Amino acid sequence: MAVLPLAGPAVPAPQIESKQAEARQVLAQIQELDSKLELVIDSYNSAQAELDEIKAQQRLNERRLKIARANLGSAQSSLEERLIDLYQNGSPDLVEILLGSSSLDEILDGIETAGRVSDQDAQILHEVQSFKAEIKQREEELEKARSRQEQVVAERAARRDEIEAGLAQRQELLDSIRDQIAELQAAERRRQARIDAAAEARVAAASAPTATEAPTGAPPSKYGGVVGIAMQYLGTPYVWGGESPAGFDCSGFVYYVFSRVGVSLPRTVSAQYAVGVAVSRSELQPGDIVFFNGLGHDGIYIGGNQFIHSPHTGDVVKVSAMTGYYDSNYVGARRVL
Repeated sequence: MAVLPLAGPAVPAPQIESKQAEARQVLAQIQELDSKLELVIDSYNSAQAELDEIKAQQRLNERRLKIARANLGSAQSSLEERLIDLYQNGSPDLVEILLGSSSLDEILDGIETAGRVSDQDAQILHEVQSFKAEIKQREEELEKARSRQEQVVAERAARRDEIEAGLAQRQELLDSIRDQIAELQAAERRRQARIDAAAEARVAAASAPTATEAPTGAPPSKYGGVVGIAMQYLGTPYVWGGESPAGFDCSGFVYYVFSRVGVSLPRTVSAQYAVGVAVSRSELQPGDIVFFNGLGHDGIYIGGNQFIHSPHTGDVVKVSAMTGYYDSNYVGARRVL
């Protein structure tokens, strides 16, 4: 990173260099913290996805439980009418069962043991027993879901606290060198603007990716067009948990961009890594999803050894080269089919 003179009164060069070295050191600490936060944020997103799934399953089970109870009520009414009829007709075995039973379950067990029922009666008995078993199953599943929901909510709350503590620590680090870091950040913004502009021009100039030779591994990418869509959101702020143009986290950005072309991806980095097929780095094509930091971060490859992504708190959607940090923390790539 270029060393620029700080605004203000003249300061001895060694002191400027010392302050800028301090700023770089703190920036390195912040990058390390961001890497850890990415993993925690993805865990939070996973917990949120599981919670949403639990709630959807609960709603489904509640509807099915309601139906099963209504069906049981109808089947029990039919059974009661049939038992009254059998009692009135004086069937000796069944009268004895009816008089000797203190509950519907005992009547059912007695009739089944006696084995003297018509096919029609057997069907009624089967329906009552089936609906009773379904109700029991649904109630047990709902209880398990409620228990798991409480656990996931607690996990999510712990992750949220961890994220917020990390963000507070990050802000404290930034505040400690606010004056020294301002010029370095300004220089980085100017450099990033040049990178984004060059990438936009290159993407606009190429209507489709060209290749001299077909890849030998995964089938050709069908979704290179997502690159043009992704570039529309350059400058959008990072928001953890964000998945809309109001703000994105890394996997939320990938999730949203692919949704624009009708592809429904999972919400988390780790789940997105299970989509499509693996692609070697030498065969990367625009539109492939690239992964970093132990599956704590991802973005969309745009060609030219660059990718577009939403990096971390305090940053915006931007283009980065797959060099340096991203080269050393590269995990792999997936191609959506």
